Amino acid sequence: MEKIIVTGALGQIGSELVTKLRNVYGAQNVVATDIRKTDSEVVHSGPFEILDVTDGKAMYDITKKYNADTLIHLAALLSATAEAKPLLAWNLNMGGLVNALEVARELRCQFFTPSSIGAFGPSTPKDATPQDTIQRPTTMYGVNKVSGELLCDYYNHKFGVDTRGLRFPGLISYVTPPGGGTTDYAVEIYYEALKNKSYTSYIDKGTYMDMMYMPDALQAIVDLMEAEECKLKHRNAFNVTAMSFAPEEITAVIKKHIPEFTMNYDVDPVRQAIAESWPNSIDATAAKEEWGFKAQYDLESMTKDMLEKLSVKLVKNAG
Repeated sequence: MEKIIVTGALGQIGSELVTKLRNVYGAQNVVATDIRKTDSEVVHSGPFEILDVTDGKAMYDITKKYNADTLIHLAALLSATAEAKPLLAWNLNMGGLVNALEVARELRCQFFTPSSIGAFGPSTPKDATPQDTIQRPTTMYGVNKVSGELLCDYYNHKFGVDTRGLRFPGLISYVTPPGGGTTDYAVEIYYEALKNKSYTSYIDKGTYMDMMYMPDALQAIVDLMEAEECKLKHRNAFNVTAMSFAPEEITAVIKKHIPEFTMNYDVDPVRQAIAESWPNSIDATAAKEEWGFKAQYDLESMTKDMLEKLSVKLVKNAG
């Protein structure tokens, strides 16, 4: 990767990935794009362009303008939002992906887009979910992700586009607020623990979901994109994971740092149903063997870092 375009750069992953890429590859070599412009570090620390990913010509023009050799496509609606607005999700998630793949094909760019554990469904094995298994999701987000995995495979086989991707679990970050995902409770809980010493979870106790701390997710993207192409057998949908826990388990770890913290439950049927359709834990053996994936954070070390970083952030914002 030498000149990189990132779509959806102001979203949960993009806002941190752009910063990491600029630190690694140089600020001027990473072009952030999004449908809106904010007063953020992503906008001010390097090149930024307004881009609606449903406009294929605009995406082509920006990519050609900067002579990019890499296109990282992140723009999408997340699971809970997509279920509330399924047609919008299909048009944005799939229309944007087709446009991005076409740009990568025409301009011969290396290509990355994330998939998700949402690509699995109720009939998928729940524990240690294999890399290659049945995928019959029951949400629009999941349908988008499975379709995207297949489409990226198609563009590689049919046109030789160097497509790559990861099936992310829930991502936890102190930098950006939750963005409409089913796993967002695992981000919100840290904010509420620090601010109010209590949290009401919309996910029920005993509901296990795979999770990953954002620094591990960002490093996984860089490592996969830098991996030798000849070693990649799966290419577009590598299972990656760092930990799996239920709400009461994250509560127990937080209480080690904030003993007075309490957890309540007010289960949201829609998000609970989505969570129950996903695996309890997934097997990342293929990612480990094909390009050396390894997560650095577990629940204990992530919680310690989250609480420390968020404490500083909240004090700063209050001032």
